[in-house]
Amino acid sequence: MVMHMSFSVAVAGASGYAGGETLRLLLNHPEARIGALTANASAGTTLGEHQPHLRRLAEVRLLPTEVEHLAGHDVVVLALPHGASGAVAAALAATGADPVVVDLGADHRLVDAAEWAAYYGGEHAGTWPYGLPELLHPGERVAAAQRAALAGATRIAVPGCNVTAVTLGLQPGIAAGVVEPEDLVAVLANGYSGAGRSPKTHLLASEALGAAAPYAVGGTHRHIPEIAQNLRSAGAARVSISFTPTLVPMSRGILATATARLVPGTSPAAVREAWESAYADEPFVHLLPEGTWPSTAAVAGASTALVGVAVDERAGRVVTVTAIDNLVKGTAGGAVQSLNLALGLPETLGLPLEGVAP
Repeated sequence: MVMHMSFSVAVAGASGYAGGETLRLLLNHPEARIGALTANASAGTTLGEHQPHLRRLAEVRLLPTEVEHLAGHDVVVLALPHGASGAVAAALAATGADPVVVDLGADHRLVDAAEWAAYYGGEHAGTWPYGLPELLHPGERVAAAQRAALAGATRIAVPGCNVTAVTLGLQPGIAAGVVEPEDLVAVLANGYSGAGRSPKTHLLASEALGAAAPYAVGGTHRHIPEIAQNLRSAGAARVSISFTPTLVPMSRGILATATARLVPGTSPAAVREAWESAYADEPFVHLLPEGTWPSTAAVAGASTALVGVAVDERAGRVVTVTAIDNLVKGTAGGAVQSLNLALGLPETLGLPLEGVAP
C-alpha cells in the first residue's frame, strides 16, 4: 500500500457521473496519477465523448472493464452499477493484486446480508470498512472510531448519497441522546444526477423541467437499511424512519429535511450543543448559525455538508436540514476523503471546500 507518496488510480465506470466526478477531483489531487479508465458499453470511445469537461483526459480511450486493465494500480475505484462491484473486486483479489479498492456502489455497504437480499436481491458480496469518516459510534461525541477503521484500509465502501445527508443531519442527536431514534421522518429534494446517466423517459428534460416528483415511496428506497445501520452505529437501539426522496429540477444536490421526536425535558440549548460538539472540528461538515438554513447552491461542486438544526417546541420535534452535492460529498468527495485516510495522507488533500456560485 502507498503512504505519503504519489499513487496510481484506475477508474472503472469512468463514463458515468460518479466516475467522472471522481476523476475531476483526482485531477486536482497532488498525489494522484490517473491510470487506466474503463467502461462497459462505452469501451473503445474516448473519455471526452462522455466527460467533455475533463479536458486533460479528453483523448484517453476507454478500455473494457476487465481485471487485466485494473490490476497493477495502487488504487482502483469502482464506479459501477449496484451488483457489479463484488465480482470485479473478487476477480482482482484472485489475481494476487492488492490495491486499495474503493467501491462507489452499494455492494459492500451493508453489514446484514439479509437486508442486502431484501433491498437489492442476489448474494451479498461482504462488508467493507465504511467510507463516512464523520460517522459517530456509541459513546462518541466527536467521530474517531470510523477514521481509525479507515486508516490503512485496503477496501472502502462509499455510502449512498442520500444516506450521507440524512446521517449527518440526525446522528448528533442520536449520539447525545436528545432525540428518539424511532418515528424519524426524512423528506429529500434530489438532483437528477443521482439517478445515473442511463436514458429513461422520466429523466428527460421535457418530463423533468418544471416538475417535482417523488420516487421509491412507502419504505422501498434501497438507502433505508443503510441509514438505519448508521444511526444504530451512533447509538440507537432500534431505528424507525419514514424516508421519501423527491426529484426536483436541478442537476446535482440534495436537500434533506429530517425530523425526530425530542426526548422529553431536553432544552433547545442541549440540542444545539449536541450538534455543535459533533461537528466543531469537522473540516467538511459545517453547522450553520441558529436561524440559518442551507441551500444546495452553497455546496455545488464542494465536498462540504451544511447543516441547520432547530427545535419545533409545539410539535416536540427536532428539525434538521442538510445540504450536500450528491456527486461530491455524497459520492466522489467522500471516496477521496476516505482514500486519503487509508493512505495516510491529510484528510482534506485535493478536496474543495468552496462551492461554485451563482
